[in-house]
Amino acid sequence: MSKRPNFGAMGGMNMQQMMKQAKKLQEQMAQEQQNITAQEFVGKSADDLVVATFSGDRKLKNIAINKDAIDPDDPDMLQDLVIDAVNKGLEEIDQATQKSLGKYTKGMI
Repeated sequence: MSKRPNFGAMGGMNMQQMMKQAKKLQEQMAQEQQNITAQEFVGKSADDLVVATFSGDRKLKNIAINKDAIDPDDPDMLQDLVIDAVNKGLEEIDQATQKSLGKYTKGMI
């Protein structure tokens, strides 16, 4: 007669309880992600000459370019302003995601 492993030694939690907790955690994470996706995030370049608006799922919804940013003799400046605004908007999404979902992944990596 062989002995079966004692899984009950895991803090008194059986496998069914662990699965319920995992499912609940998964549902909470999905809800947090939906909350982020429903938000809008804005990135602005210097002097707000370019403003990029994103949805929480990282889709560019709008880009507003101030006419003062348009210099036909210096297209590189406008490119830099657009890049700056877009990167700042994406950074806002990353920060919100980390703040919201980071509590679930802390210590996993």
